[in-house]
Amino acid sequence: MPTEYSSLQEKKFMHQDDWADGLPAIDDIIMGDLMEDPYPIYARAREMGSVVRIAATGLCLVTHFDDIIAIERDPETFSSRIPESNVVQLFGANLMRKDGHDHRRERQAIDPALRPGTAKRCWAPRLEAIVDDILNEVEPLGQADLFSAVAEPIAGRALIEVIGFVDLEWQTIARWSQAMMDGSSNYSQDSEPRLRALAAGREIERAVDLSLNQAGGPPEDSILGSMSRAGLSREEIHGNAKVAVGGGFNEPRDSLLSLLLGVLSDPVQRDRLLSDPALWPAAFDEAVRWISPIGMYPRKLTRDASIGGVTLPRGALIGLSVAAANREPERFVDPDRFDLSRPKVKNLAFGSGPHFCAGSWVARTLVGGIAGPRIFSRLSALRLVDSETVPVRGWVFRGPTSLPAQWTV
Repeated sequence: MPTEYSSLQEKKFMHQDDWADGLPAIDDIIMGDLMEDPYPIYARAREMGSVVRIAATGLCLVTHFDDIIAIERDPETFSSRIPESNVVQLFGANLMRKDGHDHRRERQAIDPALRPGTAKRCWAPRLEAIVDDILNEVEPLGQADLFSAVAEPIAGRALIEVIGFVDLEWQTIARWSQAMMDGSSNYSQDSEPRLRALAAGREIERAVDLSLNQAGGPPEDSILGSMSRAGLSREEIHGNAKVAVGGGFNEPRDSLLSLLLGVLSDPVQRDRLLSDPALWPAAFDEAVRWISPIGMYPRKLTRDASIGGVTLPRGALIGLSVAAANREPERFVDPDRFDLSRPKVKNLAFGSGPHFCAGSWVARTLVGGIAGPRIFSRLSALRLVDSETVPVRGWVFRGPTSLPAQWTV
């Protein structure tokens, strides 16, 4: 279990006092501005330089697509090993904050549960049953908030299956995930999110132990089953299960809601998608580009290095803003628009390089292959109550926080 540490120590780590002073800076915003809508701030940062200090966060962000690709191809210089980071302090040791052999070993332990073949063979039938069960309850209502009535229970119940938890309600995993995400993105270092994340982490450990200790062990195809067969230690399994709870819940939930928002906000695109089911994979890709569910993650320099012509010293902490890169106008025409006709171009919603998101295929299967098509086929004449007032929040993690909709019964 990670030990507590003082806010003063964390702020000293996060606020790169000396070397960051010479960088271009955005210092006229508050954290609330980023939470409300970070994209105008990202646009400013892209214009200002390759690395820009965002004073409200204490972080220096890299916002250009090509710079992020280059960084992710060089993990020896731009390391994920950040023992002082929130993710390590709150989750414990995990593959997200490891590189090289240590990362490969744990990634290979998890991958069998999340490969494309496993997603299609094992998870798709179970995910279809979950989605149909939830829509059976919702369909007769004629109206609901798709956030709480559809996206959250779909993401929660799916994750319980994929991880391999037993005797768990989706509301519990939703609470855990929110606590872990709030703690890991707590760059202002408030004590309440940190303590809540630590408490959730202890609950996750108990749930992991319950699954591992049951007769016959965890389900064979599950993440816990895969890690157990690979011989990971109990501590390693605990840390990686916490990572799976965090990203594995909010990412499919938020990508599904963003997809629904994008499609339902434009009748022309909605009709085009419904008339051509082959467009669903493109709709998923466009949704996660448009509103990246995980928009930023850190790297730490192991030696002096240059990013886009800016030289940074060994030990510098940077944030890779994939959300900003996914709206870079030089790469994506009219980037602030959800556009199903957009030419197929790689985006960074699931990262790049060795740390490319392990759960991307399961998320793609669940959201673009099952939930999206079934929602539109089951909820006839689905429409938003008011597309102009849908709240979308967050910058490290972002998505609609409410999506009231109506349909014909």
